[in-house]
Amino acid sequence: MTENAEIIAIGSDHAGFVMKEYLTKILAGWGVKVKDFGAFSEESIDYPDPVHPLANSIEKGEYTRGIIICGSGNGAAMVANKYPHVRAALCWEEEIAKLARQHNDANIISIPARFISNIRAAELVRVFLYTEFEGGRHERRVNKIPAPIQS
Repeated sequence: MTENAEIIAIGSDHAGFVMKEYLTKILAGWGVKVKDFGAFSEESIDYPDPVHPLANSIEKGEYTRGIIICGSGNGAAMVANKYPHVRAALCWEEEIAKLARQHNDANIISIPARFISNIRAAELVRVFLYTEFEGGRHERRVNKIPAPIQS
């Protein structure tokens, strides 16, 4: 990510709502704007409801990076990864977030709200946003991620 403020897509289910609100404030403090896809309260919603439109916006190139949050991070990542050009990485440690960017060119970070603190989530997002893809041998591998069309 460049020094210029980029708009980051962010979305969560009800389990990730409080963390999403926290991260939105942290990002604003860093000068990063967000497009919020919901949830907009702690009232129960199904995680695919905010994740599908967020992942679709990444797929279409409207946004280049996204943050998704649900209880375990798994459901949100599964939904996002249905889109061919989305590479959502479930992250709970900084090194995983760093490698997801460096080696996998992940464009969405999926965060498990019920298993890490808000502070840890902000650290992961910082690493995710400011780590560049290394390319090289990793680019060849990333290009093999989309499922081949079967006849």
